[in-house]
Amino acid sequence: MAPAVARVLFLQLVLGPTLVVDIKVQIAIKNFRMLHIDYPRVNYPEGFQGYCNGLMAYVRGRKQSWYCPQIHYMVHAPWREIKSFCLDSDSFCENYNEYCTVTEDSFPVTICSLASGQPPMSCHYNDTLTNQRLYLLCSGKHDAEPIGIIGLY
Repeated sequence: MAPAVARVLFLQLVLGPTLVVDIKVQIAIKNFRMLHIDYPRVNYPEGFQGYCNGLMAYVRGRKQSWYCPQIHYMVHAPWREIKSFCLDSDSFCENYNEYCTVTEDSFPVTICSLASGQPPMSCHYNDTLTNQRLYLLCSGKHDAEPIGIIGLY
């Protein structure tokens, strides 16, 4: 019985950190899909006072934060098209400690930017619809998936 306990303890010590890292990556990928991909584009009711105000209410709820982000990017393209750009990433972004890439294609993107001159808890956003290339953070070097948007290119 002692050898079995030793094997289990060994596996927990060796594989435990790997499993935790893998779970964190899977959560980051899921959050990227939930918070940055809107295809086909949703139409919010008039009560939300525009696309970005409705969207950012959802984003803040999903993040469980009342903080008003200064800027947020929403991509209006299928997940599989965005995902394909992280399949092989030779660039490493030291500022983010992640692999990164710039998409070859332009995509429709809504930029939600916080309007100026508001009370701290009043999050009112302006929206700009543009067509641009994405600067993506990827979950790894090969066979990876997007986990963040650094900016537009």
